[in-house]
Amino acid sequence: MVRLVQIRSYQLKPGATAAFHRAFVERAVPLLRQWGHEVVAFGPSPHQADTYFLARAYADLDELQRRQDAFYASDAWRRGPREAIVALIEQYLDTVLWLSPEAVDDLCRRNGAAAG
Repeated sequence: MVRLVQIRSYQLKPGATAAFHRAFVERAVPLLRQWGHEVVAFGPSPHQADTYFLARAYADLDELQRRQDAFYASDAWRRGPREAIVALIEQYLDTVLWLSPEAVDDLCRRNGAAAG
């Protein structure tokens, strides 16, 4: 069954990559996983300073919308890492694409998100 993969690209404030990555790894990714999001890959983008990406997989657009609406409205996010993370972001852009399960697994393996 194919998976809908959302890739969120963040433009961070200058010099914020290390702090963003630390907050993301320590707080955001564990929380996303607790809320049932399939985190496929994430990290600093190797091609441009102060950019970061997050890739998540869903069954379809309805699941993406439901999970994200619930997560971003939750007290766990709003009273948790939200403020520290959002303060480091200038802007972000989402893109979605359909991938095979094998492609999703490969994306995860090659980008270090397989653990956890």
